[in-house]
Amino acid sequence: MSVGEYAGNDVEGRVKTIRLIVADDHPIVRTGLQGMLFGQPEFELVGEASTGEEAVRLTEELRPDVVLMDLRMPVLDGVTATQEIRSRFPETQILVLTTYDTDADILRAVEAGATGYLLKDAPRETLYQGIRAAARGESVLSPTVAGRLLGHLCVPAGEALSARETEVLACVARGASNKEVARQLYISEATVKTHLIHIFGKLGVSDRTEAVTTALRRGILRLES
Repeated sequence: MSVGEYAGNDVEGRVKTIRLIVADDHPIVRTGLQGMLFGQPEFELVGEASTGEEAVRLTEELRPDVVLMDLRMPVLDGVTATQEIRSRFPETQILVLTTYDTDADILRAVEAGATGYLLKDAPRETLYQGIRAAARGESVLSPTVAGRLLGHLCVPAGEALSARETEVLACVARGASNKEVARQLYISEATVKTHLIHIFGKLGVSDRTEAVTTALRRGILRLES
């Protein structure tokens, strides 16, 4: 998929940039992320925050597409900041980027409305792909995090998809984002995310693309003529 397909194009055909805020209380981490994002024309770093409170304030001021959010920050932690941003500025997506992968941290972040959850040791390209997907409102989970979350939900691998899960996956196969799936099926985005997590577990996959290809291969979905 090209950058244009990922980030979208404006009416003049130019690639739209994804506007980002980095929220982390460690200056060296912010500097490192700035260096990783520099030179990527599709990303524009518009602000940096060292506390959760500052992340909320900058989001209100700058209205970024995505906030890269650490969990452990002073004044206001990342989970609380995520919850406030998602409730006040629903168009801004939150991609958690942290060193913590405990079940409690993951669940709290997802329940607060985080679009995705990646660990700081993720490869550079994984981060780029995660940012692009988050900007589209798609769930992003590192394999380790997905495994922990699926384990918590106790989804038996190989179990048949429910009718609703099949509907969700069919929408995804047509290219719908989480928000579009929610609108089409008259359910919340949080419910869409939960369905996707169950789908991933039942199909034994870790992302949307693999879920669609696996479902097509097994005959769960059929190509539309």
